[in-house]
Amino acid sequence: MRILGIDPGTRVVGYGIVDKVAGDFKAVTWGAISVRSSKDMTERLLEIHQGLTKVIEEYKPDEVALEGAFFGKSAKAALRIGQGQGAAILTAALSGLPVTLYAPREAKKAVVGSGSASKEQVQRMVQVILGLKEPPKPLDAADALSIAICHAHRHRD
Repeated sequence: MRILGIDPGTRVVGYGIVDKVAGDFKAVTWGAISVRSSKDMTERLLEIHQGLTKVIEEYKPDEVALEGAFFGKSAKAALRIGQGQGAAILTAALSGLPVTLYAPREAKKAVVGSGSASKEQVQRMVQVILGLKEPPKPLDAADALSIAICHAHRHRD
């Protein structure tokens, strides 16, 4: 099974693709879609959609795992993240892919063992779990890989 993990936002969207075969995990690719904050929200969401569409078309995931409910420092921040989530969910739906949402604490716990782990701890454990020579960068991509790993743990072969 090939899983696309997404860490949504409206300035940076992290993505990571993990293959799960017979209980083993393999990183296929990871990265981030960066959108200039000077653009209006409509343009940003369109760029997120277009970037994720390219990833889906190139790597052909079977399922999408997305960081879901998030309560930020402010209502404005939560709304922006929700807009990025919506763009990612719509992109997956238009591609016919099932989407599962995971709370940030759930993904951290699946990878590090603690829902309050730092981004750097998540990055390091993703490196270990996937057997990568270097920690995956940027941190948004490491988070996306952790979401894909979380989903893979919960999916039965």
